[in-house]
Amino acid sequence: MTKPVIAIVGRPNVGKSTLFNKLIGQRLSIVDDTPGVTRDRIYGEVEWCGRSAMVVDTGGIEPKSDDVILSQMRRQAQLAIDTASAIILVTDLRSGMVATDMEVAQMLQKSGKPVVLCVNKCDSLGEPPMEFYEFYNLGLGDPVQVSAVHGHGTGDLLDRVFEYLDNYEADAQDDEVINVAVIGKPNAGKSSLINKITDEERCIVSDIAGTTRDTIDTLVENKYGKFNFTDTAGLRRQSRIYDDIEKYSILRAKMAIERSDVCVIMIDATEGITEQDTKVAGLAHDAGRACILAVNKWDAVEKNDKTMQEFRKKLDADFAFMSYAPQVFISAKTGQRIDKLFENILLAYENTNRRITTGTLNELLAQATTRVQPPSDKGKRLKIFYMTQAGVKPPTFVFFCNDKELFHFSYQRYLENRIREAFGLEGTPVKIIIRERGEK
Repeated sequence: MTKPVIAIVGRPNVGKSTLFNKLIGQRLSIVDDTPGVTRDRIYGEVEWCGRSAMVVDTGGIEPKSDDVILSQMRRQAQLAIDTASAIILVTDLRSGMVATDMEVAQMLQKSGKPVVLCVNKCDSLGEPPMEFYEFYNLGLGDPVQVSAVHGHGTGDLLDRVFEYLDNYEADAQDDEVINVAVIGKPNAGKSSLINKITDEERCIVSDIAGTTRDTIDTLVENKYGKFNFTDTAGLRRQSRIYDDIEKYSILRAKMAIERSDVCVIMIDATEGITEQDTKVAGLAHDAGRACILAVNKWDAVEKNDKTMQEFRKKLDADFAFMSYAPQVFISAKTGQRIDKLFENILLAYENTNRRITTGTLNELLAQATTRVQPPSDKGKRLKIFYMTQAGVKPPTFVFFCNDKELFHFSYQRYLENRIREAFGLEGTPVKIIIRERGEK
């Protein structure tokens, strides 16, 4: 399930970027007294009282400006508002309420999204000055006084925002539906695959790279079960992203990965494996999602009896970091091996949700440590007391030991390999957490 999105909007130079940096806990957004420094939307994650959300910093809105840059910033802000679950409207106590604030407030009210009014630069503690109360005229309810520079009031602000987000339902789906994100670089055949699966022109298909701008959800029910396929925008190298809407599309693609159960990584067989293919796969791997490598356009490749074997060797080498991912050679155009793809999606989904009892795991641990002794350093040997499974999606295993400094990465990899040998877990990454005895 995807995280809700909070958009920070307001006219230029009211302190949006300073507030954004304070909320996410790092200086990600450029802060300067010059209006218009932030032009694109910048994204970060905020955590508050055990809950989390994506935060979007936008360029200042000038509703009636004819300036090219300002109009682009307004368009950027509108895109952020359209995708937001809640909006923080930032105003400036020092300059007071101005006509632009009223115009932005009216624009937000038309959006129908919940809005929290933030009056920034309230740097003095205690009762707010009289100027604070004029912001009630915006018609957005009780304002929250905040000092983004010092952090005063940000807790109250987040309390208000998360009151709205507690009611947020992120594309709630039937529990039986498997969410599948189809990802890859542009023109790899993602839309063609979904059109073939549904036997209809659900997605626009073109040889022009980047045809798909938004994420498109398609519900599919067949003999394998119920699936929600998400067609995503092709992910290009960062240096090649110029268009504002494309940047927005890429964020939506990354969020589709986050809310998916299984990611199908599309690779263009006619182009071969590129560095961008591995980077796209890395996004799904880092998100802990079950993955399948789907080599598309296999019908268009000139083949001999060794072609597939040689391509598999390249896949094994370039995707060594996700050796767990099954490889399927398909054709979205002809439907070749689409059934095989569905079988692997089901297998990966079952494995990423698989639970193993603590007793079974510790029997395996005893056999593994007997077979290969844990490492030692300066006469002190690693002792692993026990292990347990802490979660799924991906399967997460916690090892309790005497000294986690001795728990070398190579021995972690050895134990992961033993777990995979015993229980399969094909298609899903495995997460390992090391804890010392007594550590929470």
